[in-house]
Amino acid sequence: MAIPNEKRKYSYADYLTWEEGERLELIDGKICNMSPAPSRRHQQILRELSTAFSVFLRDKDCEVFFAPFDVRLLAEDKQDSDVNNVVQPDLSVVCEQDKLDDKGCNGSPDMIIEVLSPSSVKLDRWEKYQLYEQAKVKEYWIVDPINESVEIHWLAGQKYKFQGVFTKEDTVSVETLTGLNLELNRIFE
Repeated sequence: MAIPNEKRKYSYADYLTWEEGERLELIDGKICNMSPAPSRRHQQILRELSTAFSVFLRDKDCEVFFAPFDVRLLAEDKQDSDVNNVVQPDLSVVCEQDKLDDKGCNGSPDMIIEVLSPSSVKLDRWEKYQLYEQAKVKEYWIVDPINESVEIHWLAGQKYKFQGVFTKEDTVSVETLTGLNLELNRIFE
């Protein structure tokens, strides 16, 4: 299927009519094409993160999901035709079970992690950063596979507070999941 008209604004209702397999997101009704598929290194890092979070959350109320998994932001109490933000974060942690439905997550996850790809740097560092902040995602990590680093932001009131850039020599704590500490050398193995 050809990508729909990029000049028009779309809703989640439109998004649901598109063919499966297309890797698209909507930010403020604008189409963001997620092609090409992520690199092998991207997927290795995502696998390690997913494993660490899955093991930690096994007996807890929160759940971890990895892409493709639709997250409808700023969607609470809205019809599909009024939802203009649908993203597929690399990793999402959702602790409020009432936000989960058969379509994915309806509302803001507690935490989102994006693993950078060369084609996604501006999208992840700027557009999604602003969207996640506006949607009140409590914790946002940007993982850089090339520099083997993690940039961490915590929501403080209405704005993200930059926590720092951490490298494979560091162990980082997940603010939204008390007790989860990740040794980054294991993530970047």
